[in-house]
Amino acid sequence: MKTGKVWLVGAGPGDIGLFTLKGLKVLEQADVVVYDSLVGQGVLSRIPAEAKLINVGKRASHHIMRQEDINQVLLEEAQKGHRVVRLKGGDPFLFGRGGEELELLEENGIAYEVVPGVTSSIAVPAYNGVPVTHRDFCSSVHIITGHKRAGKEYDIDFRALVDTKGTLVFLMGVSALPDICAGLMNAGMDKNMPAAILQKGTTAGQKRIVATVSTLEEEVKRQGIETPAIIVVGKVCTLAEKFGWYEELPLAGWKVLVTRPKELISRTADKLREKGAEVLELPAIRTVPMEDQRLLHEAFAKLETYQWLVFTSPTGVRVFFEELIRYGKDIRAMGNIRLAVIGEGTKKALKERGLLADFVPSVYDGATLGKELAEILSGGEKILIPRAEKGNEKLTAFLIEAGASVSDIPTYQTVYEASQLIDEKKEFENGEISCAVFTSASTVKGFAEGTKGLDYSKVKAACIGKQTKAAAESFGMKAYMAEKATIDSLVKLVEDMKRSE
Repeated sequence: MKTGKVWLVGAGPGDIGLFTLKGLKVLEQADVVVYDSLVGQGVLSRIPAEAKLINVGKRASHHIMRQEDINQVLLEEAQKGHRVVRLKGGDPFLFGRGGEELELLEENGIAYEVVPGVTSSIAVPAYNGVPVTHRDFCSSVHIITGHKRAGKEYDIDFRALVDTKGTLVFLMGVSALPDICAGLMNAGMDKNMPAAILQKGTTAGQKRIVATVSTLEEEVKRQGIETPAIIVVGKVCTLAEKFGWYEELPLAGWKVLVTRPKELISRTADKLREKGAEVLELPAIRTVPMEDQRLLHEAFAKLETYQWLVFTSPTGVRVFFEELIRYGKDIRAMGNIRLAVIGEGTKKALKERGLLADFVPSVYDGATLGKELAEILSGGEKILIPRAEKGNEKLTAFLIEAGASVSDIPTYQTVYEASQLIDEKKEFENGEISCAVFTSASTVKGFAEGTKGLDYSKVKAACIGKQTKAAAESFGMKAYMAEKATIDSLVKLVEDMKRSE
């Protein structure tokens, strides 16, 4: 069997926007992913569904697997011929023990690559408005592990650190904060030297406490802090209030769940991130083309006899044209057929194929599409609707009532699925997710299917239209509806929900 290869990939500090392009490309091609607890959820959500997952923990003193065992797992999985990604929070070589993991691979002739990651020691201060270097204050930055083995003294030369007069960044040092502050002051640091502790930087849980090296411990006790967090000591900490930019974004501090069909890249998620939200993209549904497409192929054989072709989703557009090519025809077979779509997303999917929609309803739902299209029919038209297996019956009812002959053909079905990596139910129960965004009734049902037993009154639901809102309310969610059935309007709704808190 061909020997595999290992990639040590730095996942960055949390925000998926800080995950490197190379890291993402390697991850998407992985057969096996060995990941840490500190890897951001946004990055975890990009792991291929078919990849084998091995969680090794590695957060503070809570390790699911010993380092020696992790090294062995990487070797064994590569020896089986797999593409193995060792996914580590931050950067693999900055206190990530990446060097130790490579030693065993090197000894056994296993090929490997290292994909550097954005380190929290630079990124987290940056997200808090703290430049780790500034020529008015310092000319160096020093990164130190704050982790101390139980029962042992620090192996840190605090005097040397103080003498550098540079910015000091301590990683993994929350539990040792008293010892760090005391060590610095005992080594001669001014007790009024600015110092900060920065919690869960680059995520919705971001929080900072700025004080001095003598008062930081007291302030942490008073205000509270959660791990992971980093400690920054230096005059640059005074710039946090002036340069703090992240909290100025309208959705900063909000973690938003976006449910979507697995195969679609979410524009909704991108727009929410632009507004400062931490977005958790999880597939609630997966759309699968019907195995038996005979009815659609029969329609293709007489495509020129239809006056209207109606699409109710981007997926319907995609499946239709994939099957058309498979049948041996292309858009030239459509002749003078007119095109109706349910809304902007479907209209865009058509435009990407060089086709412009002839009709879009004033409200983007199936009932309005049927009602308003029926009003412009003269009677006797043949209409083809290739769509989901369980579509809105009102659409066809209005058209038939107007005298149309309707071929309502199921071309794909919706399958519900839940994340293997992230416990959505637990996140809502703990109040960690601010709201869920739903773009269809089927995503609401898919979410409910994957979170059985959840008290849905704890879920704030931002919904794109009436049917979606009704589906959310049927489970007892606190549902809100966008003014228009567009992505921009949906994002504005989320902003309004945050403002009204």
